[in-house]
Amino acid sequence: MVKHKLFVVDIKKEEAWINQYVKLGYRLVKVKTMTGYYQFEQDTLKCKSHKVKIDFRTFRKIEDFNDYIAMFEDSGWKHIAGTKSNGIQYFERTDNNISEDIFSDEASKAELYKRIANMWFGLFVAYIPILVAFGMTGTLKIYNLFHLKELYYTPGLWDRTGIDFWKAFWFETPFALGRGFFGLLFFIIVLSYAYCALKALFWYYKEKQVQFP
Repeated sequence: MVKHKLFVVDIKKEEAWINQYVKLGYRLVKVKTMTGYYQFEQDTLKCKSHKVKIDFRTFRKIEDFNDYIAMFEDSGWKHIAGTKSNGIQYFERTDNNISEDIFSDEASKAELYKRIANMWFGLFVAYIPILVAFGMTGTLKIYNLFHLKELYYTPGLWDRTGIDFWKAFWFETPFALGRGFFGLLFFIIVLSYAYCALKALFWYYKEKQVQFP
């Protein structure tokens, strides 16, 4: 069974969504976080201990990543999905006698969101110079969506008339719209990084309040 759903930072909501299918007798076997792809299979063993939890970790060395996976597996948590560098790690509980949570305390839960916030904020900061440079060179013509004539580069286009004008106009229109919407799309993507960072910080401070009411 394949399901598609995108989650923005909210780890608890994603876990609850996954585990609703686990309760129905399915096991999560594959995840593609960037596309919101989740693959489940029927749990033939019908093991009541199965439960999915999510962590967020990135590693520079594969050895550190393998040690991290081994530590969880020794504690009764099987690694389902996640790589050394993509951050989001999915684990399945395999032993009914261990805790239902992979975190030992509330502070660890809070730090999870702090790591996510740092990742998104790092991406936002990294793309700001590119956004500024494109804006200064005129590559990102976001404002031209309100001045569409500036997106057409054909010399003397607006002085032409009749069939000559319409042929040139319709030929360049796809390219003109691409120039305008590329800038808008790039701008939205960069802002989305900031949004994700702020949302992760919101959950970080919310978890901190749980820890220190």
